[in-house]
Amino acid sequence: MPTRILIVRTSSLGDLVHMLPAISDIARHVPDAEIDWIAEEAFADIPAWHPAVNQVIKVAHRRWRKAWWSSQVRAERKALKERLRSVQYDIVLDMQALLKSAWLVRQARGVRHGLDWRSAREPLASLFYNVRHRVEFWQPAVIRQRKLAGLTFGYQHAGLPDFGLQSFVRQAGQAATPVHEVGSDGLNTAELPRLHHLDTDRGYAVIMPSASRDDKLWPEEDWRAVFRRLREAGCTLKLLAGNESEAQRAGLLVAGMDGAEVMPRMDLTSVARLLAGSRLMVGLDSGLTHLSAALGRPTIGIYRASTPVRTPLVGSNYTASLGDRGASPSREAVMAAVEQALAAQ
Repeated sequence: MPTRILIVRTSSLGDLVHMLPAISDIARHVPDAEIDWIAEEAFADIPAWHPAVNQVIKVAHRRWRKAWWSSQVRAERKALKERLRSVQYDIVLDMQALLKSAWLVRQARGVRHGLDWRSAREPLASLFYNVRHRVEFWQPAVIRQRKLAGLTFGYQHAGLPDFGLQSFVRQAGQAATPVHEVGSDGLNTAELPRLHHLDTDRGYAVIMPSASRDDKLWPEEDWRAVFRRLREAGCTLKLLAGNESEAQRAGLLVAGMDGAEVMPRMDLTSVARLLAGSRLMVGLDSGLTHLSAALGRPTIGIYRASTPVRTPLVGSNYTASLGDRGASPSREAVMAAVEQALAAQ
């Protein structure tokens, strides 16, 4: 019989990316594991990318809280409760340790594991678990999640983190390789649609210069210095934006610059494919910047309103987590990192 496991980690984008190595560890050490994962509907693509995840159960806290007692939201919450109660899990593991995640844990059937009072971000959440684990708070998020999973299932994690995103990397590698052969069906495979189109022989750089909070922003002239260096290196620029105001700001940053475009809004899987095919990424501390690192791309993160002590970039290629809360990285530091990222292949 499989070991049925329910993982509770609903948000945010970067936090779900940091979770993926723990899922790889569980799959490696619990070979009969059948893993379900509860995630916020906006981020449900992320757990679905991991080959060890059986089902993704969607929640919609962000949408529900706007109309918690409406008939539609009540019906959706009831359906979620019935789905959770319909399965007997062996382990229910809360890897978020918030009251909103503990609320979900309480609705599931199984032995409930989570962080203890001292370790949890919201200590009251620990009261809802059957088994509590001590994992010191001030550690990088990827390590913290791997430790919690190891304590729950009785193993010691080891080795470099495996994000389980190899399928994106393989697809990007295939798309970046020019093919001029005639296939067995007689078609010129160079004419077939590709996952990505690389604009130049030297590829493209993905840029994430915008944020919802002004205290995260980096000076515009510093960004333009980075853009000029990347263009000198033969990279075209693809700028990401999360909404219309961010798109407008990105557009102003590259106004009059050739070889640069602001990308339209895309779903998460499309963004992941774009990132996987890039030569490198430079971005503010955001979930997408962490996703780029997890996909094994050379990635530079600019921190101004958060600390890289707890959420550094983690990946198999070159990464640089620059700056800190209240301490913007200098243009020189970022430019030096860009040179290293350009050299990393």
